[in-house]
Formats: sequence, structure tokens, C-alpha cells
Amino acid sequence: MLNNVTLMGRLVRDPELRYTQNQTPVASFSLACERDTKDKTTDFIDCTAWRHTAEFINTYMGKGQLIVVTGRIQIRQWTDKDGNKRSAPEINVDNAYFAESKRKSDPDERPPMPSDADAPPDINNAPPSDLDALMQNFPGTVQFADDDGDGALPY
Repeated sequence: MLNNVTLMGRLVRDPELRYTQNQTPVASFSLACERDTKDKTTDFIDCTAWRHTAEFINTYMGKGQLIVVTGRIQIRQWTDKDGNKRSAPEINVDNAYFAESKRKSDPDERPPMPSDADAPPDINNAPPSDLDALMQNFPGTVQFADDDGDGALPY
């Protein structure tokens, strides 16, 4: 039998991380997934992640972020306070992925730009006489031996 789900949606709120009695991490969250229809109906899908996946989602993903999850559908069953049997589908998440680049909301959070003094030399605009000196600054470059001194590569 095949039970495999892939969803892309935005987190409705920050994930909620809890621990079982055995200290197993569990993250619960909801995804807002738009249907591909003219009226753009949105479905709110409950998801649960366990162990390292739960900790990853809780640490790195937050409200409003577009993510992709893969997993399987499960039907959660319980009895409510009135004694009625209830059930609801949820996604048991195996993997979660970022679906967009990180937002740049605060310009102070950007890493500092390197200064011109930290920049490597520009070998594209260097005169040919300085090329050998510039190439010494780049480790791992290939040096060819000029056996006969004619400047041609030894093929």
C-alpha cells in the first residue's frame, strides 16, 4: 500500500514543541495550503513531526514561512469531553524543507561586507607581467613546467 504525501504551504503559527514521557520531541503545526482553483480556497492541514525532524522544524521554521513537508496521512482518533468519538486527518511528517530564501527584514542582521583590503586581487584586469605574482595568492592553482622555454604548454 502507498501512503505518501508532499505538501507546500505557509506555517499558520510557530511550531509547538513538546516532549513525551520518554523525552521524545514532538512538534505540532498547521500548514495553510492554497488549492489550485479560481477562488484560491485555503486548506489548513494539521501536521506532526517527531524526533530530529521536530527539533529541526521548531528551531529553524516559523510563522508565515513557506515550507515543503513529506510524510503520510494518519487519522487521529479520540473521545471528546462529552464522550463522542472524534477523528481528524493529520500529516505525520518525515522530512521538512525550506521553500523560499530567508527574508531580509532587518538590515542590521545582514553579515558585514568585506572591505576592499580583504578582497582577493583582480586577476582579470592585471597586466600580463603581474599575472605570475597574482597567481601566487591563489593556492591550488596548477603550475605548468616550460621545459624548452618557448612559453608553450608541454603537450
